[in-house]
Amino acid sequence: MLIPRRAFELPARLNATAPPEARGLARDGVRLLVAGDRLTHAVFRELPDQLRAGDLVVVNNSATLPAAVDALLDDRAVGLHFSTWLDGGRWIVEVRSVDRVPFADRELLGGTTIQLPDGGTATLREPWLPPARRLWIADIATDPRALLAVHGRPITYSYVPQRWSADYYTTVFGRIPGSAEMPSAARPFTQRLVLDLVTSGVTIAPITLHTGVSSPETGEPPSPERYAVPASTARLVNDTRAAGGRVIAVGTTVTRALESAADPTGRVHSAVGWTELVLGADRPARVADGLITGWHAPGASHLDLLVAVAGAETVDAAYRAALDTGYLWHEFGDSALLLRPR
Repeated sequence: MLIPRRAFELPARLNATAPPEARGLARDGVRLLVAGDRLTHAVFRELPDQLRAGDLVVVNNSATLPAAVDALLDDRAVGLHFSTWLDGGRWIVEVRSVDRVPFADRELLGGTTIQLPDGGTATLREPWLPPARRLWIADIATDPRALLAVHGRPITYSYVPQRWSADYYTTVFGRIPGSAEMPSAARPFTQRLVLDLVTSGVTIAPITLHTGVSSPETGEPPSPERYAVPASTARLVNDTRAAGGRVIAVGTTVTRALESAADPTGRVHSAVGWTELVLGADRPARVADGLITGWHAPGASHLDLLVAVAGAETVDAAYRAALDTGYLWHEFGDSALLLRPR
């Protein structure tokens, strides 16, 4: 049996190298694999047919920052990714080479200064998640948000060779800027699809979770992230569960926020702060009955979270089917609706 957290082979042909719009598809025209008691292949715009009146879909209203800037390390061109801001004014950053590869271990040191556009600097202080050295706490000698507004661009990785404008990294729900990377599970939603869900009796409610940068090192835990669950959403979640409806999280970000705001009985409370929660087989989901998600790379910690919601058998079956039938991976790829079997 395939355990997704372990390495599985992802053929290069299954990397979505461009947005679906470049492939002649609407956002909601990507494929949707539904996995629960059985497997169903659908199109994302058919999502209302896969849900029931009385279900609650919880979405992330965090909007994507143009969080990557060109910079200089000594005389070497680098890319600097702004991951998230700390309460004291410092930022968490990641340094990458111009070909978008993380710097080798021990190549960066505390006190290293990186030159930013318009004369600003970022001075590295200490690793954010030691012993890993991919992410650094940094002092930024300029206004970071003003810098990103003028010089920033969306963070991209090597499987997307072309740069795409910020419009391609938005979601229909994004309202509060703060995510280093797009909460991509929501990308296939359109305004028309939202209306179709509502008119079919499905309720939609927001949380906020600002994503950090992905691609962790081996053994690096998921980063702490800022989140907020409003009282209105907590009430809707609890009422839905009491009435026998299902709570469907749109993405791992929503799942992490909801589960961070839940007590041991699964009742959700309003909450604001940082979450360090790591979900997996040893800490299953208490709130989410299913989640809508993209397809995650081999070894990604997100795969443990999928198992925490839908169970190993459902996730294994979904990934085998996706690999066998040519689903596309990553933020511009296809989607899945993974449901906890009943």
